[in-house]
Amino acid sequence: MLCHAYRIMGPGRTVKPRLPHGRLDMIIWHSWTGRRLGSSSEGIAMLIRNAPDLRDCDVTDHGLYLKRRAFIAGAAGLGLAACGGAAPASAAPLKYRPNRMAIDESRTPLADVTGYNNFYEFGTGKEDPAAYAKMMRSRPWTITVDGLCDRPGSVDIDELIRRFPLEERIYRMRCVEAWSMVIPWVGFPLAALIKSVGPKSNAKYVAFETLHDPRQMPGQRSAVIRWPYREGLRLDEAMNPLALLAVGLYGQTLPNQNGAPIRLVVPWKYGFKGIKSIVRIRLTDRRPQTSWQMLAPGEYGFYGNVNPDVDHPRWSQAKERRIGEFFRRKTLPFNGYGDQVAHLYRGLDPRKLY
Repeated sequence: MLCHAYRIMGPGRTVKPRLPHGRLDMIIWHSWTGRRLGSSSEGIAMLIRNAPDLRDCDVTDHGLYLKRRAFIAGAAGLGLAACGGAAPASAAPLKYRPNRMAIDESRTPLADVTGYNNFYEFGTGKEDPAAYAKMMRSRPWTITVDGLCDRPGSVDIDELIRRFPLEERIYRMRCVEAWSMVIPWVGFPLAALIKSVGPKSNAKYVAFETLHDPRQMPGQRSAVIRWPYREGLRLDEAMNPLALLAVGLYGQTLPNQNGAPIRLVVPWKYGFKGIKSIVRIRLTDRRPQTSWQMLAPGEYGFYGNVNPDVDHPRWSQAKERRIGEFFRRKTLPFNGYGDQVAHLYRGLDPRKLY
């Protein structure tokens, strides 16, 4: 059995690969890992294997993953960018507490987590971030926290990591494009950072900004969105224990293509809310403008809560494709985190939360 494969170009944009005479190529993927095996034009057949969910032992070993990254960096120029734009550096291990918020689901293999991304700062293709993120320097890196707080200031990323104890969080990640992953993040609660700067009583929202530097982020040379990338949360959302500032995944520092050196993770919301490569966090009394809402207000709202009952204007949100699985699965309200966050939206119209 063969299946069509299409390359997704951002939310709702699809490019169909063409072969001579208008025939669509059939791209074959491994049914467990989701890795590309070949295509029908290459004479490759596909064996569908009905296997149980991956176990922890099936996930790529850390050491093997780092060796693979080193090989790819040497052969194709992928990997993390070192300070000063020199040779790519290997990911560094992090010290952290074991997972406190586990889910009983198989983790997405590292090769998929790092090789299949939306990060328009490096291009609109899913493979573009891994290919071009080497141009970004994630050290030195300064984050500014300001706005309506008693102790505004700027801090170096490594000092920030030393200041807050790190912990592992294994979360589902649901993209608005109806695909998903399970990722073991390493980071610290966003609430801890907000409390440390003393939010003023009139602070109601938290605004975030990504680095804006087209020399390091070639995707910013195009006008696909209004740069820099912006996101925002209500203050009570930001203070929820699930909201995480991630500085690593799979026990290592974040790869550039996944938002190094620091990114937001809010697992009950669609992935576009998880702003990457943050340089500024600002407390404000007004709801901040967010990038996708500015670009397409009829399709992307401020909240971005995962809701299988509210479709995107151009596709259904009832089901999702878990990367590495063949069959689609039902999407859960709030991505399965309703017990922790549904109270934040009590009495509000769920269609207005989109």
